[in-house]
Amino acid sequence: MASSSRPALPIPPPLRGLERHTFTYRSIVERLPRIARRVLETNDYPPPVAARLEALIADIPDAPIRLLCDAAAPDTEEWVLYVSPYLDQNWLEVPWFFAETYFYRRVLEATSYFGRQAEDDRDPFGPQKAESLTAHRDEVQRQARRLAEMREGGWPQGLRPWLALALWGNQGDLSMWPGGADEQPDPGGAELSSFLLVDDTEAAVDFLRPGSRRVDFLMDNAGLELVSDLILVDVLLSSGSAQEIWLHVKNYPLFVSDALARDVRETVTTLAGSDDEATRMLGERLRGYLQSGQVLLRPHRFWTSPLPGWQMPPDLRATLAEADLVIGKGDANFRRLLGDRHWAFSSPLPLVLAYFPAPLLLLRTLKSHVGAGIPPARIAAAQARDPNWTVSGRWGLIQLVT
Repeated sequence: MASSSRPALPIPPPLRGLERHTFTYRSIVERLPRIARRVLETNDYPPPVAARLEALIADIPDAPIRLLCDAAAPDTEEWVLYVSPYLDQNWLEVPWFFAETYFYRRVLEATSYFGRQAEDDRDPFGPQKAESLTAHRDEVQRQARRLAEMREGGWPQGLRPWLALALWGNQGDLSMWPGGADEQPDPGGAELSSFLLVDDTEAAVDFLRPGSRRVDFLMDNAGLELVSDLILVDVLLSSGSAQEIWLHVKNYPLFVSDALARDVRETVTTLAGSDDEATRMLGERLRGYLQSGQVLLRPHRFWTSPLPGWQMPPDLRATLAEADLVIGKGDANFRRLLGDRHWAFSSPLPLVLAYFPAPLLLLRTLKSHVGAGIPPARIAAAQARDPNWTVSGRWGLIQLVT
């Protein structure tokens, strides 16, 4: 797909917290401390860890960015490079995407995540992830039964409903709505399609014709969204639209609910152990894919770095270039691919993503003021209907770039 190593348009400035009265500013001043407090509430940490988390909360937003202090971490040298340009700046002055990824890395520092023995390695967001999956048990079973009925009927509706399920599953974001289902937005019930700003479903279905060799997923949230993604994985493999699927997961906890390899395995085990037959069968098929190698888990440090998509390392670029299609899930992956920059929302998406090495299908609900490839008429209609359309999580994008 790509012949460039950068976007084919002039790169605009990054979002920063200094932009007062914006979602970015509120995220730094309000959301990040709230997320750290939630970590304290949901984990029984000893006093030294609790004190470090309290110190992190106190640092935001006015303290200067500092180097990390956990020499045992495998990414220490990389983070020295990431942090060094910003040592004289506070949390509002640095680019927002850096501030956010740095915050989550500081949570791991505070909780001694990398200093534990492997068997004691504890995800500070693990309790929230587990609670989220349990809270959505009925919805998981409903979707599994729907899938079972469609399998018996010979896939009469093809991929369309499962692409939609994976898209709207992206509303399950614990960094945005820590209360889970009780806080997540209602996109409009039966009128979901009216909240789609771009809908390349038909082109995506045509592209995913049976026989595609390999489909890669850039994974986003654990919990209900992960289940919806795994259902799409099952549909792609069962229908012959893919022969092999690689799941690119985070190598350590990020953005509260982002999926690790462990989250995938534990979710599959939970599904396979369900007392609901359709859910259990889904879990058993997924476990079989993992055991046979049809589904592979691929963590990489790039996905927990503050780097934009066009700075992905050569090994990851080469890996993605081998995929017949890459499915990018969620808002954070979208922000990374666009560099979390102030692109005009109507900017041609193929030019912004000219650097990406493979055909790309983006499934995202908007939770940040970053976008491209949206027709001006749709932008105006969304603004008239919902003044907070860029961050409310109610609006979706299905965008195919080939």
